[in-house]
Amino acid sequence: MADSTLTYGTLRRIMARTLLLQASWNFERLQNLGALFALAPGLRKIYRGEELKEAFHRYSSYFNTHPFLASPVIGMILALERERKEKKAIDVGGDELRKMVMAPYAAMGDALFWGGMRPLAAGAALLVAVKGSFWAPVVLLTIFNLPHVWFRWVGLRLGYRLGLGMLPRIQKWRIPDLAVRIKETTIVLLGGACAYLFAITARQDEVATGWGLLLLPVIVFMSYLTRKGFSILALVFCSAAFWVLAGVLMK
Repeated sequence: MADSTLTYGTLRRIMARTLLLQASWNFERLQNLGALFALAPGLRKIYRGEELKEAFHRYSSYFNTHPFLASPVIGMILALERERKEKKAIDVGGDELRKMVMAPYAAMGDALFWGGMRPLAAGAALLVAVKGSFWAPVVLLTIFNLPHVWFRWVGLRLGYRLGLGMLPRIQKWRIPDLAVRIKETTIVLLGGACAYLFAITARQDEVATGWGLLLLPVIVFMSYLTRKGFSILALVFCSAAFWVLAGVLMK
């Protein structure tokens, strides 16, 4: 009889395997082989013999979500399989759960990591790089990797411990709102980098940095137009024209 309780050692192996989620990506079932590879140590602890074969067959079908948010899904699946093995009544099976959450988690992960953390890490590294520091690559890798490693490990552990209770827990994390705040932080960071570069350039060209104050009303006005739905492309052309005019006046 297999012990259906997963130890921390098993969970660590599963978490390490999630790093290879897309190593066997295919066009038909996308991440299914990587997900099954990550699930395998847990399924082997829960099942034996024919039951293990059936479990492997269940999870060899289509799987696709954000790779950093796959860990909570895998943790919840293993919790439900453990309950199935222990003959507990479950409202949703692991296969049904997977189909329910794959798409929403993919959207949240894209917004948080690709649309939020990656630009933030790049912006912070850029700010360090323009100051002539060789620590820029370290800043980039640290800011981007620490959050996703945290999501992988904590998501897996909580998913396995809470089961379906992980769904409201993730809702409490308010990932879409967090993604918006990170994007706003990135904009502020890039604005600071632009101001720093302007100050350096103005000092080198012996131009008073007070000219930069002329940009404030322009930036506020363009932000207002953007919020009102004004064309971004038109704003880019207006911004370019403004910079050309400012360059002529400063000469």
